[in-house]
Amino acid sequence: MISATEARKGVTIELDGQLYRVVDYSHIKMGRGSAQVRLKLRDIRSGHTVERAFQSTEKLTPARLESRHAQYLYREDDLFHFMDTDTFEQFTLGMAQMEGVTEYLKEDMPIDISVYKDKPLGVQLPVTVELRVKETGPAFKGDTATAGTKPATMETGLKVQVPMFTKVGDLLKIDTRTGEYLERAG
Repeated sequence: MISATEARKGVTIELDGQLYRVVDYSHIKMGRGSAQVRLKLRDIRSGHTVERAFQSTEKLTPARLESRHAQYLYREDDLFHFMDTDTFEQFTLGMAQMEGVTEYLKEDMPIDISVYKDKPLGVQLPVTVELRVKETGPAFKGDTATAGTKPATMETGLKVQVPMFTKVGDLLKIDTRTGEYLERAG
């Protein structure tokens, strides 16, 4: 059990028989009453969000999630197909379970999957991914890393601000937590 004040962003909890991931957290201290914690929660299975307030002393049940190695295979409409690299079983995740990660996935990419009671719930992205520039403005002679940035579209559709010297075909390292350009790769 964890107290409501420990339920930070990204923590997965069991509540009323459902699994929820904390999307947003705020601590509220009322004038006379005890402190409250307001959580914005996303239902992991259905994707809808709810807001709930808890007393700061209230206890919550953290979900026991496993992490398994998998490989992203391909996308078919709103379904994403994966293969467990240990058992070679294939499974799919829907768009609601993939929110916020689809623009970082490339076919055949190794990733980790969150699993609860042998059911896959979602993807755990690595901290950085390497993506190739698909489209960007032209590079000009004299462009340097400190001269500013320009928009670029990566091979997965992700839009990133990149240095002026970046050109189509460059392989870049992107931070998956912020969606920002880090450096040239390879």
